Amino acid sequence: MNSIFRPDLSSSSHLLSEQHPDMAKLPHAPPETLLLNSLSRVFGIRLSDNKTAPENLLLSDLAQLFSVRKIDAETVMEKQDQPWANVYLIQHGVMRMFRETASGKVAIHHFFSEGDIIWPVFGRSRTVRNTLCLNSSMPVTAWVADFTAFRSEVQSHGEGQWPKFALALTEELAELASMREFRKHTMPAIERYALMQEEYPELTKRVPDNQLAAWLGVVPATFSRLKSAASGHSKNS
Repeated sequence: MNSIFRPDLSSSSHLLSEQHPDMAKLPHAPPETLLLNSLSRVFGIRLSDNKTAPENLLLSDLAQLFSVRKIDAETVMEKQDQPWANVYLIQHGVMRMFRETASGKVAIHHFFSEGDIIWPVFGRSRTVRNTLCLNSSMPVTAWVADFTAFRSEVQSHGEGQWPKFALALTEELAELASMREFRKHTMPAIERYALMQEEYPELTKRVPDNQLAAWLGVVPATFSRLKSAASGHSKNS
């Protein structure tokens, strides 16, 4: 079976700087249509009118696994020391993936917003050795599916299809993490703050400052000073 995944049609799973077109273009579309369009994007598949096409069958089968959930802000979705249970496809809102020490120190690795799919990319996350947590940073509307069922459904549509789907997000997460680590070690905090504002303007408006500080790798007091300095510079320019 030929690959049904089209990398040329897919786009970044971290479009945090703007609302994803799937959501902007179809504000009044039925939930099922929004779900199918979101799945088609994350899989890099162009929907066709042929309902029996392999691509359409995959998406329709996957869509049956999801149910919509309204999630309050600061809801714990996945915990460390427990296998990651679900796949999340965000319709509206922001979630954060992070690690937390026993003393309560937090390192935020990624934020996810409209159109993003979240699942346990790393094998360790699917076991009791999981160290990753997932919380909602604001009220979220998301489609949720059992991860094991989701992966099994993808695998049932052809040998090698799961690795082809999984590789793109795995590589992207690794690239984003390595770039943030590089910046943390080579750039002063004020420059990293400026880049964050430039690259993720919508995120900085929607997420609390203490979470942005943990993502930037500074304490809240330092973040407050960076924010004040940037605000003062903006007023004087």
